[in-house]
Amino acid sequence: MSLKPLRVAIVHDWLVTYAGAERVLREMLTLYPQADLFAVVDFLSDADRERLLGKQAQTTFIQNLPWARKKYRGYLPLMPLAIEQLDLSAYDLVLSSSHAVAKGVLTGPDQLHICYCYTPIRYAWDLQHQYLRESGLKGWKGALARLMLHYIRLWDARTALGVDHFVADSAYIARRVRKVYRREAAVIYPPVAVDSFPLREDKEDFYLAASRLVPYKRLDLIVAAFRSLPDKRLVLIGDGPEMDKIRALAGANVEILGYQPDAVLRDHLQRARALIFAAEEDFGILPVEAQACGTPVIAYGRGGVRETVLEGQTGVFFEEQSAEAIVAAVQGFEALPTFSPAACRANAEGFSEERFRRDFAALVSARWREFQEGARCHQMVDSGGQ
Repeated sequence: MSLKPLRVAIVHDWLVTYAGAERVLREMLTLYPQADLFAVVDFLSDADRERLLGKQAQTTFIQNLPWARKKYRGYLPLMPLAIEQLDLSAYDLVLSSSHAVAKGVLTGPDQLHICYCYTPIRYAWDLQHQYLRESGLKGWKGALARLMLHYIRLWDARTALGVDHFVADSAYIARRVRKVYRREAAVIYPPVAVDSFPLREDKEDFYLAASRLVPYKRLDLIVAAFRSLPDKRLVLIGDGPEMDKIRALAGANVEILGYQPDAVLRDHLQRARALIFAAEEDFGILPVEAQACGTPVIAYGRGGVRETVLEGQTGVFFEEQSAEAIVAAVQGFEALPTFSPAACRANAEGFSEERFRRDFAALVSARWREFQEGARCHQMVDSGGQ
C-alpha cells in the first residue's frame, strides 16, 4: 500500500453565498483540510469564506466573463465546457459537491470520484416544465431554453458514468438519482447545526413560516390559508421577488417581518407553536432546525421532509399544495395532543454535523479501500499475463 499522502480535490458548483450546500462543503473541508477546492466561479464574501476555512477556489473561465458576479446562472450553457477544463489529474480522490455541473469533472481510471448529489439538475429534468412556466419564457426564447435544457440533459446523463459512487442527501434524492442516472446512491443526510438551535419547552400562540419568497416555496398558500383562520396568528420571515404578492394576500393576522438575521429567526423558531412548511424540498434544513428548538412542523408531505419529520410525533403532513389543505392541517394539528419538545429535539439530533462527519468519512474510507484493493488485483492480473 502506498504511504504517500492522499491528494484530494473537492469540486463545488459555484461559490457565491453560504447556504445549505456550502454547509456540506464546509464539513468536507473540515474532514480533508489538505484538499484543493475548485468551482465554476468564486465570489464569496470574506465572512462566508471564513466559514469555509478561508479556502479560495480555483475557478473556470466563467469567473472572468462580463457580469459573471451577478449573472453567473446565465452562463449555464457554458458550464459543462467550463467544468471539463479543470485539470484534476494530480489528485487521487475527487469529491464533487453537486446539484448542477460539479460532478462532470474529468477523472481517470486511477482516480476515485465520489459525488455528493443534492439533486440531478432539477430544472433540466422533471421540473423543466415548471421552470419554463415560472420563468415566463415564450416564443423563440422558450424554444431556445428547451433546446439548451435538452443539451444539458444529454451531458448530465453522460457525465454520470464518470462518477464511481453517488451519495444522496436523502432517500428522496436517491430515488431521483436512480431514475435519472440509473445508478444506486448511498444516503447521508446533510449536516444541520442543531447545537446552534437550543431547545425551548414553552411555546407561544403563533405559527411561523420562513423562507426566501420565491414561487416554489409556496408561501402564498400559507398566507392565503391564514385568511381562512382569522383567529390564528402567522409570522412570516423572509424576502424575495414574491413580497408584493404576499403582502397583498396577507390579512390582519399575518405579520410579515421581511429578511431577518439568524438570531431573530432562531428566536422565532424557539417560540413558535409550529413551523409551517409548504415546499417540496430535496432535504429541507429549516424543519430540522425547528425541531432542534423543540418546535413541531406542519409540512407538505413530499420530498425530504418525509424523512426528517416523524408524523404524529414531531409534526403532521398535508398531502396537497393548497390553502385548503393547510387549513385542514392546522386544524388537525390543534386537535392532537400536545407535541413533546423533547421528542422534537431528539429527532433533530440525528441530523447533526458530527453525524455527517462520521458517516461521510466512514463511507469515503470504505470506498477508498475498495478502490485500492481493486487496483492491486488488476495489477496482479496484468503482471501475470506478461
